[in-house]
Formats: sequence, C-alpha cells, structure tokens
Amino acid sequence: MKRRVVITGMGVVTPLGCKLEAFWQRLLNGESGIHTLQLFDSSEFKVHFGGDIHDWTTEGYISGKESNRIDRFTQFALVAGVDAVQDSGLEFTQTDPYRVGVILGSGVGGLHEIETQVERLLHKGPEKVSAFTIPKLMVNAASGQLSIHFGLRGPNAAVATACASATNAIGEAFKAIQYDEADIMLTGGSEAAITPMGLSGFANMRALSQRNDDPAAASRPFDADRDGFVLSEGAGILVLEELEHARARGARIYAELLGYGASADAGHITQPDAEGSGAAYSMERALFDGGLAPEDVDYINAHGTSTPLGDVAETTAIKRVFGDHARRLSISSTKSELGHMLGASGGVELIIATLALRDGKVPPTINYDTPDPKCDLDYTPNEAKERNVRAVMSNSFGFGGHNACVVAGNLRNGHA
Repeated sequence: MKRRVVITGMGVVTPLGCKLEAFWQRLLNGESGIHTLQLFDSSEFKVHFGGDIHDWTTEGYISGKESNRIDRFTQFALVAGVDAVQDSGLEFTQTDPYRVGVILGSGVGGLHEIETQVERLLHKGPEKVSAFTIPKLMVNAASGQLSIHFGLRGPNAAVATACASATNAIGEAFKAIQYDEADIMLTGGSEAAITPMGLSGFANMRALSQRNDDPAAASRPFDADRDGFVLSEGAGILVLEELEHARARGARIYAELLGYGASADAGHITQPDAEGSGAAYSMERALFDGGLAPEDVDYINAHGTSTPLGDVAETTAIKRVFGDHARRLSISSTKSELGHMLGASGGVELIIATLALRDGKVPPTINYDTPDPKCDLDYTPNEAKERNVRAVMSNSFGFGGHNACVVAGNLRNGHA
C-alpha cells in the first residue's frame, strides 16, 4: 500500500512578498506585483515591465561569500527552502539524513550567470571566465545547494520541464515518499529568468504582453483582451512528509497531497494542443491517483498564463475532465497578480491552493474585465471569495508540451 503524504511546511519568494502569511493576504486583496523592471534598464526593449524581485535580501539566510558563489535562482530556492523548513518545525539533527531528500524544478537555471560569463568571455577573454560558472548555472545547483545547506543525503534531483518543472518535481518527491524512498522531501521550484536575454527572447517570440503603459493590468488570464504572459521570478518550496512521521512529532499539517498526473502533448514545441487533450489527461491521472471523483474538487489554481491560445486550451481541458461540474468549480489564475514564474510557478501555486484549502478562501483572477466567449467558466473575477474547499487542483503546462497536475485535500480519516 502506498504511504500517505502531507504538506507540513511552505516558503515563498515572490513579487508580492517573501513571508508566507503577508504574501497570502496581499494575494487575497487582489494586489499586483507587476511593475516597470528594476533589475536593469529595459527602455530599449519591446517590453519594459515584469515581476522582478528588487526589494529583497539574502541577509540572515546566506553569507555574503556564499551568496556570491550561487546564482540568483539558487538564492531564491535557499531562502524559500529555509523558510519552509522553519515553518515545518523540523530539526534535521534528529532525523536520519538519508531519509530526507530534495527535488526541485527550474525551467532555465542560472541564466544570470550564463549572460555574465558570456560577456566576460567576449570582452575580456577566456581566462576571465569565472571558475564558479558551471556550478552556478547548472539547473541542479538549487537542489544540490539546498541539500548541502541542511546536510540532506536522501534522493536528490532537478527537473527541467519548462513551466511544468516545479509541479513535476513535486510529483516525483511525492512518489519518493509514497514508495518509501524517503520520509521527508523538500520540493517545489525556483526561477530567475528576468535578464536582458530572457526578456528579449520571450518578447521576440511574441509570448509576452506588450501593455507597457499599464504593467499592473498586463496579466489578464481568460480576459478577452489578453495579449500574452508577464515574465516574473521567484520560488515556492514545500516540505512533504510521510503522514505517520509528521504525526509522531506533532507537526502542523496543512493538507494531504493526494494525487499526481503528467503527460505530453507531443505536438508543437510552444503551442498547446488546441483540444487540451494532454492537459486533460494529466488532470484525469491526478484525480485517479488520488482516488478522487471530479465532483470532489472545489478549486483549481489554473495554469492560466494570459496567452490567447493557452487559456482557451486549459478551459477546454477542464470541461473535458469535469463535465457539468466544471461550472460549479472556482478557478483562478494567480499569475494575474504574480506574473509567470516559469519553472517556479507550480511550487508557488500549490502553496496558494493549499492556503485556499486551509482558509476556505479563493484568490481572485484580477484584470478580468471583458469575458471571452471561449473562456466561460468561473475564474473568480477581481475579488476573492469564501467557499467550502474540500480538495484543490494545481495545473502547470510547459513549452515542449509538458503537462503536470497535483491534487490535495483535507486530511482523510481513512486511506486513499
């Protein structure tokens, strides 16, 4: 029998704040973290705005020397990871280190370091390329550094499936505990792709909104006037724990992680399947894995990127999976407030869905002004609402045709 898995700790680094409860309140208030970019001068770019985190520090988490030796995306992961562990109440000195692991997702990894060192190579020559280049840019740097920070010797891996990375990582960490490879896993995702190359690359492929005159209103999932996603950055890290292990130490349990599903569109490298077939399959598998009927789910944190094709495809997929119940669901895309954190988004969004479950409050989709006839479900427009939430779903879909979905619910009395 598969072992049961619960969520006992959560930590975030986001454009709306880096402390969990304050972040959650700002999200419920419908605030936007999108603004004119502060990290670099974007005035000559097609897009001048995004969700860069310009008002934070690693002080109190990472020494200055250590911070200089890791890329920005790893800094995010360490800060959110330390907060998640503190939130869980875990003391790893009292735990077998081989029973605790780390699986994190990132779509891009150390893009800041890549750009910095390419510039040094071209302008100063090969001898000036930093010896720390490879350890800083590699996608597995965040999972490796988090394990080093806490001395964790269990399963350790990195997942790179574009915008599905964090959710795939969570699913793999979930299975590691279910099948007794670990008792505790740190998981989620981290991303720091707001760089000159990252911004121009996405803008030139026409993926980004170009609403430069009103950045806070640019991310508008499911709205008829949406024109692309808003690039953002951050991290969302969760502590997953085997149920009896958590109970034995008297842990506070946020939710039970119930199911995970994944699939591939096997179609276009960037465009979603128009019928949402791959996305629907990942949702169906997550429900099946968790022993849930469609009617058991009350809230979906949608992938909802604010792209013309993606939002329609996800709406179509939800209808395929949930049938008549689709119109009774509460759905929201919190990317309307946070922008799109790429490979980190699934970690942050499962945290949001878990808080919705805890508090019985559904965060809004802001900037929803003009309904789109092709997107005709309840997207919780502009204001949070209270409702009884028994189970939640979090969707993540990435370039390459990657689809991932997780479901969580209140702690069950019996086995799934």
